[in-house]
Amino acid sequence: MSFVKLSIFGTSFEVTTRYVDLQPVGMGAFGLVCSAKDQLTGASVAIKKIMKPFSTPVLAKRTYRELKLLKHIQHENIISLSDVFISPLEDLYFVTELLGTDLHRLLTSRPLEKQFIQYFLYQILRGLKYVHSAGVVHRDLKPSNILVNENCDLKICDFGLARIQDPQMTGYVSTRYYRAPEIMLTWQKYDVAVDIWSTGCIFAEMLEGKPLFPGKDHVNQFSIITELLGTPPDDVIETICSENTLRFVQSLPKRQRVPFSQKLRTTDPDALDLLERMLVFDPRKRINASESLAHAYVAPYHDPTDEPEAEEKFDWSFNDADLPIDTWKVMMYSEILDFHQVDQGQGLGIPEGALAGPEDGGYSNGHA
Repeated sequence: MSFVKLSIFGTSFEVTTRYVDLQPVGMGAFGLVCSAKDQLTGASVAIKKIMKPFSTPVLAKRTYRELKLLKHIQHENIISLSDVFISPLEDLYFVTELLGTDLHRLLTSRPLEKQFIQYFLYQILRGLKYVHSAGVVHRDLKPSNILVNENCDLKICDFGLARIQDPQMTGYVSTRYYRAPEIMLTWQKYDVAVDIWSTGCIFAEMLEGKPLFPGKDHVNQFSIITELLGTPPDDVIETICSENTLRFVQSLPKRQRVPFSQKLRTTDPDALDLLERMLVFDPRKRINASESLAHAYVAPYHDPTDEPEAEEKFDWSFNDADLPIDTWKVMMYSEILDFHQVDQGQGLGIPEGALAGPEDGGYSNGHA
């Protein structure tokens, strides 16, 4: 496999000779994204560079997780992986289909008409139904992670923060405006309902043309939410694990819930009803993706025979593993080999001995 080296935005891009006409399209938290032409298929593609994925165990694990997800999730409303390779400098490149724009750019360019809002929301929910049925939480849904093409086909991308559903999740995730209150309140126990909250925030932004909860910081964000939803109910406050967070919530002025019809410009009763079911403090009472698909607001597009669930749950026991970088590297190469279905190391520039067996400290089937 031969590579060509380019400089884009001052960043070195090493891609296989299969790809030409590279143009920068965006910079993410963990890498640069370029558009390109695939000479093999003639299609336009997006190439995402993950810089130095083997620099730390945390980054290696995150990259491995995204690779596993992209390989296994097969759904019309989720971005699909067409190629993956590791360059001679050991950067990793994901190649996916190219969509013309994202929802963030659309929302900042012009107001959306109702039929577009309905269709975009429907497709987000359709993708989430599939992902959630696999036990996977995206965790970072926001307009810039929702890609759209000229036919209004929509695909959810950026699964770098996603993980298997787990009752003891930890971490600081999701852009603040779209972050569910349970992430801010507990930092620990949350599930697929966080994606529904984020979807509700995106839905409101499509309706209003601006973010619903534009918090300046973590504290301000939560305060803005209570201005609309009122003070969290006692059964939500009781779930708060942190003493500091509990004191903060109890120190806030008592507020009554404001009807969404008073806060939002839209007068569409179905839109307001669905939004009020999504943006609920208690995640246990929040509407789920399947229920949302059956709601009157997206009825023009709802087809229960064409809203598939995943055939099986993802087994990501590796999420609990604390492994050295070299082990993550071997596991990553193994996944790439599996994706390409080629003989070990053939044509992929894999160092000799990189795929040593478990007895040599390499990859094992148990991912542990």
